Amino acid sequence: MRLEAKCQMTLTTNQPIPLVAMLRPRSGAGQWVVSETYNVEPFVPIVEYTDTFGNLCQRLVTPSGSFRIGVTAQVETPDQIAVAPGASSTPLAQLPEDALQFLLPSRYCPSDKLADKAREIAAGASVGYDQVEAIRHYIHTQIKYKYGVSNSSTDALDTLKAGAGVCRDFSHIGISLSRALQIPARMVVGFLYRLDPMDMHAWFEAFVGGRWYCFDATQAEPRGGRIAVAYGRDAADVALFNEYGPVEVKDMKVSVSAISGTR
Repeated sequence: MRLEAKCQMTLTTNQPIPLVAMLRPRSGAGQWVVSETYNVEPFVPIVEYTDTFGNLCQRLVTPSGSFRIGVTAQVETPDQIAVAPGASSTPLAQLPEDALQFLLPSRYCPSDKLADKAREIAAGASVGYDQVEAIRHYIHTQIKYKYGVSNSSTDALDTLKAGAGVCRDFSHIGISLSRALQIPARMVVGFLYRLDPMDMHAWFEAFVGGRWYCFDATQAEPRGGRIAVAYGRDAADVALFNEYGPVEVKDMKVSVSAISGTR
């Protein structure tokens, strides 16, 4: 299916502030960017680079006052995500080198402290995909989706203790528990068609059966219509923007619509 996704933000600051944004999706094995418009108002020089995870980053200095930044992209993406019940774990010795970093604990994903919990949740599941699916199901059924219970310092242990959180918190738990079972897992931020309420979304992927598979603990069933914008170890790597000074987000609008006449 072909989707048109938009993310527009209005920022304010009382002085020029260095900022690195991460708003542009890139083409890859799971999606193709058909067209894209990137806008900043007022215009300022932008330098783009690719970070260590392959994400497209835009480096700029905001002007003082109000500043608008946003992207509109048409992307061809599967209307159903791949699933693989029964797929086994990839032996550690055969993992691609770029997947190894996603086995390690990270800022929001203290997987080294969750081995017992991971084994408890995945008990009885076949090693690999089914273990991760058991983790996803546990989060979906046992952790309440609730705003206001987490903040920028909340990690997976905090969310498990609170029993509630939002999509980024759900992803941190899934990543942590998967890594605790020696399954590489990474965070994804992007767009999800027909997400309600509409916003930027987060989910996680696990490397089993020789490839990455999508898992979203906020959803009852596998759903396609996704546009990935950024990949990373956890939320620290996939922020829509990192500012190096006082910046306030005055407004943010996100929309995803299907392009008529496409499959």
